[in-house]
Amino acid sequence: MRRSVLLAIAPAVIAALLPLSASGAVTPPAPPIIWTPCAQDAGAECGTLKVPIDWDDPGEGSIDLALARRKATGRTTRIGSLVINPGGPGISGVDFILSAGGYFSGELTSRFDIVGFDPRGVGRSNPVVCSSALLAEGPHPLIRSQAELEARLAYNRRLREDCRARTGPLFDHVSSLSVARDLDALRAALGEEKLTYYGGSYGTLIGQLYAERFPHRVRALALDGNFDHSLGTAAYLDTAALHAEGSFDEFAAWCTRTATCALHGKDVRAFWADLRARADRGELHRPGQPAEPMTSWDLTDMAFAAFYGPNWAELAELLLAVDTGEQPPSSFTGPQPDGAVSPFPRAVYCQDFHLPVRDYREYAAHLGRQSALARDMRFSPAALGALASCLGQPTPLPNPQHRLRVEGSPPILLANSLHDPASGYLWAVSTAQQIGHEARLLTYEGAGHGVYGRSDCTTETIDRYLTSLVVPAPGARCPAVSPPDGRARLGVRHPSLR
Repeated sequence: MRRSVLLAIAPAVIAALLPLSASGAVTPPAPPIIWTPCAQDAGAECGTLKVPIDWDDPGEGSIDLALARRKATGRTTRIGSLVINPGGPGISGVDFILSAGGYFSGELTSRFDIVGFDPRGVGRSNPVVCSSALLAEGPHPLIRSQAELEARLAYNRRLREDCRARTGPLFDHVSSLSVARDLDALRAALGEEKLTYYGGSYGTLIGQLYAERFPHRVRALALDGNFDHSLGTAAYLDTAALHAEGSFDEFAAWCTRTATCALHGKDVRAFWADLRARADRGELHRPGQPAEPMTSWDLTDMAFAAFYGPNWAELAELLLAVDTGEQPPSSFTGPQPDGAVSPFPRAVYCQDFHLPVRDYREYAAHLGRQSALARDMRFSPAALGALASCLGQPTPLPNPQHRLRVEGSPPILLANSLHDPASGYLWAVSTAQQIGHEARLLTYEGAGHGVYGRSDCTTETIDRYLTSLVVPAPGARCPAVSPPDGRARLGVRHPSLR
């Protein structure tokens, strides 16, 4: 972010040292973080950071961001703090620190204090909450008529009103742009002159916005599984459909060449097409649950969830169980509402992405185009689900889509798998092009969501960048390393965005 030249007088010099809001108002620096042992794990430290609800109007009030950290194990070689965000939106960075101790390599945990935070509106940081009963009444995400489109718009309006009433004033200030400003306050509170950051999935958007707004405060940004925040409705849906189809291609190829695949020896595409046709006719039910019908949306969503890992072996077993109706050896389950209110992190998404649809005719055209691009999957359930949830969102958004404008930052590392179902490769290429010469893209030639930890090549490349600021050569690629049994080592499941 470019700042105007300040008058060379003492008061202005002092003011220049304080963070500025978008309107130019000076906000006081946050007090230092008080760290204490976490209740869940005394080996980690927990704390809070006070930030304004509205960065442009700090007098509106404040919230406390929940923080957790694990201190560097190599005290003599410590570089500083590595702030992380695992994505979502809706995934708790505090929980990640407490429960995912083996995610980062020993090289990183010895050189950095690993710091996680719950972004505003998430987890312990004044979460966006809504009526559990109202959330359960949500219309199906796949819209089939003008009447259903109008019903969805009416429902979204009721839900926004309910969530705003239950969440409080923060509800209208949970965009990733506000989170990026929180991130800079966290950097300062940690005593870091410049930010070292690892963002996965939706956390890449936070890092991109930070680089755009605070380029001279960047030390290193490693962005793993990138969102493209420049896309309009059609481009967003089309690229998402292509990413989903590419993931299906990888699954089908793995089953064809792998004797342990439960569908090995079958024509996987024909088998899938038959299941989908039976689902369209209402002839399928959930395995082991004959009273629970399984729609073609459910079938596609189940496959899409498996592609995150990728958990190809588990998916093949599930599809075979769907075919026979028998209880599968394992299954995908999502979070269930607990109590009168439930978290609704998609409110964050709806303040970051404006995806308008004029009427059902336009919506149907989007569906037809995606089906032509993705003949097996038809669409990305994540993208269509997000669009449905955000229809009718009031504009202007706090953080509308735009092409990134990053000027003056040090090199930024983007990493992506070729066959990521959710944050796909086309998005990473586009984002790197938008950032320009400051960006360096690392391509993992395999499948799955996110690349850190998938191979020595991906891990060591990202580690080297974060510790020594060494970027890979232009066009750097890491070969695919498929799990020998088709089950993801990291056990990746549906993200909270879904």
